[in-house]
Amino acid sequence: MSFRAREMYKKVVRRVGGEGKLPAELMASVKNMLPDSKVVMGRAKRGIYAGRHIQFGNKVSEDGGNKSRRTWKPNVQEKRLFSYIHDRHIRVKVTTHALRCIDKAGGIDEYLLKTPYNKMDTEMGIVWKAKIEKMYSHLAEMEVGFFPPEEEAKIEHGFEEVRAAKREHRREARRALAKQTQLEAGNAGGNKTAEAASDVAVKRRNIECR
Repeated sequence: MSFRAREMYKKVVRRVGGEGKLPAELMASVKNMLPDSKVVMGRAKRGIYAGRHIQFGNKVSEDGGNKSRRTWKPNVQEKRLFSYIHDRHIRVKVTTHALRCIDKAGGIDEYLLKTPYNKMDTEMGIVWKAKIEKMYSHLAEMEVGFFPPEEEAKIEHGFEEVRAAKREHRREARRALAKQTQLEAGNAGGNKTAEAASDVAVKRRNIECR
């Protein structure tokens, strides 16, 4: 195993949760399928590039055919991709080629599961692939229970009642807060009126004394 592969393996183990917490077969497959000697650009380590990296070549002038070195960088976009297994959006930098591959696979989860480790040449892709496989292994060990349609309707009705009670509680809290704000504003206005009346009375006394 090359130095780069060893470093990638350590990062994957550290981010996913430790070597002892993962199935031995999974970590053995990760160790065997890590890229051995391929050099990847630094930006690709923080995203999913699907094999697209910086390319080098020559820019040829039209007049004299003079050549000057230039580079072609991949078209990288920052996207929010929804992961069903994590039940949340994942903000990741992907290339347009990777987006087409993800759409063809049916989602980010399916793309990561179908892509072999040796073709997942970025550290972020390997980490997310290991996380998803770990969660799928946990789901496979869980017991699944099914309810008849009547029970499902009752459960849904109970959830709806809880949501309605929460909405009513928030509505009452807003009403109480508005009423308290009005009372405080009225008390402040009354205090200002009393202070103004006392000032007028003092001025009248001063005028009478003169």
